[in-house]
Amino acid sequence: MTAFQADLARFADLNAQVVGISCDNVPTNIAFGKHLGGLSYPLLSDFYPHGAVAQKFGVFRTGDPLPGISERAVFVVDKQGKIVWAKVFELPTQPDNAPILDALKKVK
Repeated sequence: MTAFQADLARFADLNAQVVGISCDNVPTNIAFGKHLGGLSYPLLSDFYPHGAVAQKFGVFRTGDPLPGISERAVFVVDKQGKIVWAKVFELPTQPDNAPILDALKKVK
């Protein structure tokens, strides 16, 4: 999440908005953002109904390990709401922004 924070200007240059979504509740997300030193982009809560957004995107974990959380995934959604790029990362891997930025450059 800190890598996204560090590259916010690069995302903005590509007319992209970074949004984080977690299955944690709002107070937990606020504490997490503070723990990271603050985030300048939205970190949304997918807590109730629990994991509904993650389920719609097919990344909600129901089995071990760590049931009840979402996979660490990145989606690039175009202006028409179509997913044009997606990748799921193994925990605890932090996503590399380079392929995400490359995908954004291809969005019309």
